[in-house]
Amino acid sequence: MAFGTGISRRMMIRSGFGIRSMSSWWGSVEPAAKDPILGVTEAFLADPCPDKVNVGVGAYRDDNGKPVVLECVREAERRIAGNLNMEYLPMGGSMKMVEETLKLAYGENSEFIKDKRIAAVQALSGTGACRLFADFQKRFRHDSQIYIPVPTWANHHNIWRDAQVPQRTFHYYHPESRGLDFASLMDDIKNAPNGSFFLLHACAHNPTGVDPSEEQWKEISYQFKVDTEEVKGHFAFFDMAYQGFASGDPDKDAKSIKIFLEDGHLIGIAQSFAKNMGLYGQRAGCLSLLCEDEKQAVAVKSQLQQIARPMYSNPPVHGALIVSTILSDPELKKLWLKEVKVMADRIIGMRTALRENLEKLGSPLSWEHITNQIGMFCYSGLTPEQVDLMTNEYHIYMTRNGRISMAGVTTGNVAYLANAIHEITKSA
Repeated sequence: MAFGTGISRRMMIRSGFGIRSMSSWWGSVEPAAKDPILGVTEAFLADPCPDKVNVGVGAYRDDNGKPVVLECVREAERRIAGNLNMEYLPMGGSMKMVEETLKLAYGENSEFIKDKRIAAVQALSGTGACRLFADFQKRFRHDSQIYIPVPTWANHHNIWRDAQVPQRTFHYYHPESRGLDFASLMDDIKNAPNGSFFLLHACAHNPTGVDPSEEQWKEISYQFKVDTEEVKGHFAFFDMAYQGFASGDPDKDAKSIKIFLEDGHLIGIAQSFAKNMGLYGQRAGCLSLLCEDEKQAVAVKSQLQQIARPMYSNPPVHGALIVSTILSDPELKKLWLKEVKVMADRIIGMRTALRENLEKLGSPLSWEHITNQIGMFCYSGLTPEQVDLMTNEYHIYMTRNGRISMAGVTTGNVAYLANAIHEITKSA
């Protein structure tokens, strides 16, 4: 008894607020809210219904609903296996991977690459690239804020919040037309203070699938640069998570970036190979900032590396080897371009099939937006209450904002999905 009392006394510590048990260090920690996207998959997996459908997952699936590893990736892995060591990469990552990645975004024969005006580092996929930039923005433009579209990928808000960068929003999606609210978007750009930072989706906007047209991108670029009365000088940071995956053509999907470059903007880009190479778990990406000259690029890169150092020291090697092996080999790159087009075409085909099935059912609503939108996601227009009915009555799982992952739609379930949507919306 005395022994136990002695132990319990030693387990008590003094603090500025009195005596506290060591076991209560984390007693005030509450469970974190479930991630709205990952929570959908958890619920789906727990459902015993044999007819259940998951259109919430943000990862490509084949027409049998199975994950896919591209053949170009398999071949790259065969070449890598047993031939390379596992030493640390530099803080900035694989130079070869970065060089090949920049060619995709800025162009194979980019003058900016030749003039060494781009500060670039390997990043932990697109998320890591965004976070590195957010911290860089906070450190060197500490009085700035970031304008984020409404809606956007939910993690964007988390990234800039945790980097302690104040956030503002700008209009993007138009619920009534289920398209782009271009007029309001342009007004927000005009009304933002000079030199504002804007987060833009280069292509296949997540979650809406709504992209500006080429002409609209030109107007946006012009408005970023100069207003009719005063120079705006906004900074565009592009999150390009779907290059090649949207249309099947990487050059076409980078058109927004090309327009801004042609107009003389200094921009930033976050690139990811999760979707377009299927390297979800490899966390392979790149952050790049176009600078005024080579000297500035060297300085900026050195600071990006310094930010990365206490975060993760240096990035992983395997994904970088896969990317650089594929993009630096003409035959493997050709195979990748073929395979990424197959993925994009399947998504586009499922959009057409879903719309046609809804129209054949005699739906009184317009479903043109399904085929007008592009990329992995379709912003269906379903309300949170309708999404709940889809889940509870039809065992179809998606995020409550009505976002449908077209990667989860197959020839085997598209009719079932269309019927459920029709039944839920026909009296709306």
